[in-house]
Amino acid sequence: MADWTKEILNRLKKYSGHEVEYDSESVSVTCANDDHFAVSIYQFGDGFQVNFDGWHEHFEELSTALDCFAFGLSDQCRLKVILRGDTECAWTVQSQEETGWSDDTTTGLLVFPFWRSKRVEFRQNTLTLKK
Repeated sequence: MADWTKEILNRLKKYSGHEVEYDSESVSVTCANDDHFAVSIYQFGDGFQVNFDGWHEHFEELSTALDCFAFGLSDQCRLKVILRGDTECAWTVQSQEETGWSDDTTTGLLVFPFWRSKRVEFRQNTLTLKK
């Protein structure tokens, strides 16, 4: 098991309200709150990929990937999901600012059912610090 995987698992031991799946090259966390989104990190080659449901970002540096992973589990992060009918077709990461939520990057499908009605959902993770 990679050192970075062990580090994530050790940090997650301080919290409750989530499930963790892992192997030697990835960690995936699913929170138990109703409006959650899955957060995962994968190592491939010399790089890393962080996923928040359908959103994803590639990183060359482990420290930056770990920061993004932790951000996805924090209350400072929210995921705006665009649906057409029941199909999720775009995911925008938002960060909490003094003035409210601010859009960051978006990942979207190239082909989606544009004729279906558009709907927006907001998802946010909640971890509880163990006492």
